[in-house]
Amino acid sequence: MISFKKISINESIFIASALKWTLLSILIGLVVGSFTTLFIKVIVIGVDFTSKFKFYYIFLPIALFLSSFIILKLAPDAKGHGTEKVIESVNKNNGNMNIVVVPVKLLATFITIIFGGSVGLEGPATQIGGAISSFIGQIIKMNVIDKRRFVVCGISAGFVSVFNAPVGAAIFACEVLYIGKISYIALFPSLVSSFVSYYVGLYMGNKPLIFNIKYVPINQITTFLEVFIFGIIIGFLAILFIKLIKYVEKGFKKIKVYAPLRGIIGGLLIIGVIYMFNSFQSLGIGDGTINRIISGEKFRNSLFINKSLVTALTLGSGGSGGILTPMLFIGSSFGNVWGQITGSNVAFYSALGMVSFLASCSNVPISAIIIAMELFGSQVGIYAAIAIGISYIIVGHESIYPTQLIIYSKTPSISIDTDMEISDVKEQKISGKKHILKRFFPGN
Repeated sequence: MISFKKISINESIFIASALKWTLLSILIGLVVGSFTTLFIKVIVIGVDFTSKFKFYYIFLPIALFLSSFIILKLAPDAKGHGTEKVIESVNKNNGNMNIVVVPVKLLATFITIIFGGSVGLEGPATQIGGAISSFIGQIIKMNVIDKRRFVVCGISAGFVSVFNAPVGAAIFACEVLYIGKISYIALFPSLVSSFVSYYVGLYMGNKPLIFNIKYVPINQITTFLEVFIFGIIIGFLAILFIKLIKYVEKGFKKIKVYAPLRGIIGGLLIIGVIYMFNSFQSLGIGDGTINRIISGEKFRNSLFINKSLVTALTLGSGGSGGILTPMLFIGSSFGNVWGQITGSNVAFYSALGMVSFLASCSNVPISAIIIAMELFGSQVGIYAAIAIGISYIIVGHESIYPTQLIIYSKTPSISIDTDMEISDVKEQKISGKKHILKRFFPGN
């Protein structure tokens, strides 16, 4: 027999929990949203000032030196592109982050970006959001489970300040932690903090990103097949980009000099690349160029390659900033090229390239689909889901975020160690299960 008293107690606990996390999420949305929006405005002011000078980028070697030096001396945890450090804090450090990261990350990223470093704002924004959440959690003496959930709220609140896609940002924060799992326990507070941060940004002058792509395929079956093939190519492109980032970073580490001096080397190499390929659009955040790409303006075929090189050199040599915005640039510019080569709608494939490259590099297919729907509408979003799904599978267990935990293999045909960071995976084996390949090739 059902105990109504027990039901009443259970429901009261759930209601109390919902109220508690609503208030906490509103708090973090207000604080992080205000902070990150202000940070973005400062960056914009700095970029507007330096870009008035024709050769502003010649100071990039010094900027990368200073960025690396400041981080090395004041807060080594601020190194890198940001998001992977927040993932690590949730998965390994019980949600603990050093609040000193915030001012150091702000300064280092500011210096990197205003002189042309190819990085984005989302990495610092998520790291700042995570650090603020962790700090508040320590003040109010949260337990480990709550603090980890609170840091996820900080990720979503910081992320949405950059991309203005509140649902996608919330799911991204819950999905980016793992491969094969979403943190459902953090979903509701993450949504609340994301929307509050989003509204704070709008109040402070942020403009929502909505692209009007008016394209209806004539033959839907043909378009499906074309998008499927495009998704496969995006998956392989993501693998190459992830490996490029890793190899460049390892290459700079092998240079036996004082670490900040690598920034000078990296800056000189970047200047060489942009002059060699006449690719000045590869410098900086590139959000203006992304808008033009998505609008259907045609760009040169090598732009996505140049952007990949400049991004790898910026981050590998000690620059500070996010990697997700450059990924959007690379994916959209490749889609732009694909549209030109195939004679298809350029804006359509630029949009598909942007979100599918994000999904495959970051292993976040669900949030990428939602972001596609929010930014481009359902007509483009349903095709984006196809490219996202296949590219996510093709990239396998590679990731631009080495601190992601592998919970499940993407296919039962591959046996891989689970509950460990991607960077710690030593070997992947073909599963002992009977699958179609073994039927055709029994000797393998």
